[in-house]
Amino acid sequence: MEQKFLDVMNDEGPVTIVTVNASPAGVVNTWMSYVKIDEDNNCLYIPAAGMHSIEEDFADDNTVLLTMGSKKVEGTAGPGAGFHVSGTGEFLSEGSEFTAMKERFPWIRKILKVNVDQITQKI
Repeated sequence: MEQKFLDVMNDEGPVTIVTVNASPAGVVNTWMSYVKIDEDNNCLYIPAAGMHSIEEDFADDNTVLLTMGSKKVEGTAGPGAGFHVSGTGEFLSEGSEFTAMKERFPWIRKILKVNVDQITQKI
């Protein structure tokens, strides 16, 4: 993962998660500070209290698109960098990642694991 993406993720701001192939698309939001980045396995772990619409969409297609950005990080045309992350998702309700995230966020019911296929800087 590129350093500029990691810099953006170190800021605080919203992350939008979209099931791009659903009709209509499912859309939910979370905060960048909630997202755990696993560079070794090229994935993201996101706490899920709700996200029922996204989870239901995964029965047909688990392709997701995430968007995030920060105006504090230099972008392609001045202040502000934004990224699209495309990949596939799955919800986990057990295992070491779930246990660790449940300790940090006791309000979660599951975690969304996003297996990253591509990270594209948009601005």
